[in-house]
Amino acid sequence: MNLKHSRVTGLSGNEIYCLSKLGYQAGPLCLGNSVLSLGIFGSVISGVKNLVGGEVGEITSLIEDGRRNALQRMELEATSQGGLGITGVTTELIVQQGNVEFLTLGSIVRGDKSAAKELFSTSADAQELFCQLDAGFTPLRYVFGNVAYSIGIGGGIGGLISGLARGEVAQYSDIFDRTRHIALNRITEDAKRCGANAVVGIETTISSLFRVQEMVMIGTASHHPALGSLPTGPVTSDMTNQEMWNMVQLGFMPLRLVMGVSVYSLGIGGAITSAVRSFARGEINELTTLLYEAREKALERIERDAQKCGADEVVGVTTHVYNLGGGLVEFLAIGTAVKKISGLSTRSAQLPPQAIIQDRDTFFESEQSSVELSSQSFASAKKTQGGPLGMLFVGMLVMFYVLKMLWH
Repeated sequence: MNLKHSRVTGLSGNEIYCLSKLGYQAGPLCLGNSVLSLGIFGSVISGVKNLVGGEVGEITSLIEDGRRNALQRMELEATSQGGLGITGVTTELIVQQGNVEFLTLGSIVRGDKSAAKELFSTSADAQELFCQLDAGFTPLRYVFGNVAYSIGIGGGIGGLISGLARGEVAQYSDIFDRTRHIALNRITEDAKRCGANAVVGIETTISSLFRVQEMVMIGTASHHPALGSLPTGPVTSDMTNQEMWNMVQLGFMPLRLVMGVSVYSLGIGGAITSAVRSFARGEINELTTLLYEAREKALERIERDAQKCGADEVVGVTTHVYNLGGGLVEFLAIGTAVKKISGLSTRSAQLPPQAIIQDRDTFFESEQSSVELSSQSFASAKKTQGGPLGMLFVGMLVMFYVLKMLWH
């Protein structure tokens, strides 16, 4: 294939500098795509499973097939151009008249192919690639794990009934916890097929498609000589490669990406009280306590996961809050469990500035961005304020029908 853009690269000056220090040269952009349709039969089956709840396999497999097709075509294009590898691999889903286009994009890396067994691909940009290699992790292949899921009518009704009382809603916590770990298990299995003993630089995205939620984890299947062949499978990490370099320099090896999920409800009583108190200035104790308890529960589950894998610490923990509406709030805590290993260190004593400096954006859409930001903030605020009132409305509706049944 004769590319018409052989001089066009997606790599920045800092990235090209980092590649040169590794003995590589920057190559052109390469891409692969695939357009798929769920079809009538698949739409009907997925619609039924959406109502039942749990994983919607038809949508999971469709998205997986589309991503793999696009990835394979990008790799073929890179190979035809004499590439040693592909860096900065990204995937995007674009809806085209009811069909979905899967687009994969990266930048070709060129160098001495005599020592390379096969083309490598990585989600890391060239700066992160420098950090990854210097920390001892050899990239093998871009990998991912995904799951499309729905709460369903059963989970929705069960969660609604449980949500009438204050505290954790076990049905929702279980659903979200299972789906997040399914994605993690699948990216690990994908890495095993590459002969990797580590998956590094994992990034997690949750989005809506075909009226279900999809969670996808992407990362780089890699090999580190200090890990050998692990019976428990590849280690996993969501640290950036710069963070991982720092931890390896201190003698810490990543063990496992750990997650804690907790879904809490304010309950009818709490909803009424907080709704009344929101009219006056001051702290709303019911909401303060609820949010604190939910965070603590999620962090407690991370601690338990870390203990199971024998970690010394959990680093880089971030918390994410999702307002599910109706007074329900989900907390997701995610981080990387690490362990101190004697004799572990990086190849270099310190990183060059070019591997750390963040490239500055030079193209801005300030007017559009400000409109999007304000509209998102308004929608988020509206949903947050409507949660307790929504729960109050549902509670009153349930009480009305109960009293009506008793009256007759």
